[in-house]
Amino acid sequence: MLRRTFVKNLSAAAGVAALGGLSRVTAAPPKNTFKLRYAPHLGMFDNLGGKDLYKQIEFMADQGFRALEDNGMTGRSAEEQTKMGDLLNKLGMEMGVFVLHKGGNGANTLAAGKKEHLDIFLKGCQNAIEVAKRCRTKYTTVVPGDFQRNLPIGIQTGNVIDALRRGAEMLEPHGLIMVLEPLSDTPDLYLRTSDQTYEICRAVNSPSCKILFDIYHMQKNEGHIIPHIDWAWNEIGYFQMGDNPGRNEPGSGEINYQNIFKHIYKKMKATNRDFIFGMEHGISVGGAEGEKKLIEAYKWADNFTV
Repeated sequence: MLRRTFVKNLSAAAGVAALGGLSRVTAAPPKNTFKLRYAPHLGMFDNLGGKDLYKQIEFMADQGFRALEDNGMTGRSAEEQTKMGDLLNKLGMEMGVFVLHKGGNGANTLAAGKKEHLDIFLKGCQNAIEVAKRCRTKYTTVVPGDFQRNLPIGIQTGNVIDALRRGAEMLEPHGLIMVLEPLSDTPDLYLRTSDQTYEICRAVNSPSCKILFDIYHMQKNEGHIIPHIDWAWNEIGYFQMGDNPGRNEPGSGEINYQNIFKHIYKKMKATNRDFIFGMEHGISVGGAEGEKKLIEAYKWADNFTV
């Protein structure tokens, strides 16, 4: 598990300052010590951290967050990707997921078994390898696309497995893991539940193909969150969250995140595993007050005893 590193000499501080004209990297301890590695996304602290993305990352580190998510990383310049990866490394933070570019959640469905869709996906895998090296991550999100409704479900599943095996063959030598995300956005999407995703990961049979277990989406699609986490545990590679309804911070809806985080934490210790927990949600209150409330929500959710 990565620990926050502190700048202890002027040369280290100057190295960080060179990244996009940063003003400082403090040597003070973070304001909060979280048990789990929660990963905010850029734009989440526009008011408290400022508009500059590097200062936002500094602010996250100062608050005790030890990871970052950026779904749009592939749309950034190579220089920006590298600067972000270097800064995260200096702050003792880890880069979480970015979305593998394949044309959108429902587009270029791998279930169809069409060569043109597969080619787009494999091109996205090659691009993801280069992006991951620059921003220093090992996770990229993959959504297989929509149902191909003129094909039997078993044929669709076989097509998805075949495509993902091809992708995993490309990613595995680079230590890059595609995490498959079942979603609740629309029933047109092929991948919908954690057990379906588990089955596919088992069939692909690669360390580069795992489950992105988004608790918000799984609460909507299947409920019974803790048992589903236990059942799929060996194939889960990453977590995301948001409360339901509303897809906002923990405590704003019906999900008992304190109990869920406690359960995952205990299971992590028992199985010697670790995860990033992506904060892929909105904020229920606007402005700086909402951002303060967001931090307090994670302090509450993380305040469990084991």
